[in-house]
Amino acid sequence: MRFMMLMIPGGYAEAAPDVMPSAEAVEGMMKYNHELKKAGVLLTLDGLHPPSAGARVSYKGGKPLVVDGPFAEVKEVLGGY
Repeated sequence: MRFMMLMIPGGYAEAAPDVMPSAEAVEGMMKYNHELKKAGVLLTLDGLHPPSAGARVSYKGGKPLVVDGPFAEVKEVLGGY
């Protein structure tokens, strides 16, 4: 089974698209990722865009409608995916 795990630091939802995590946060993520890889459960590491860069695409009458984010609920837009 494959799944996506999201770890969103506090304040990141309002961050500009080019804002990077702190050095301490990156170090902690790298350590955790190393443990996952060592356990044989890590398949990939793909970065996500912040919610402020998200959009929603819906199809009404066969035509796409794109609405810019951000949205209040995660189920409406998920980090650019």
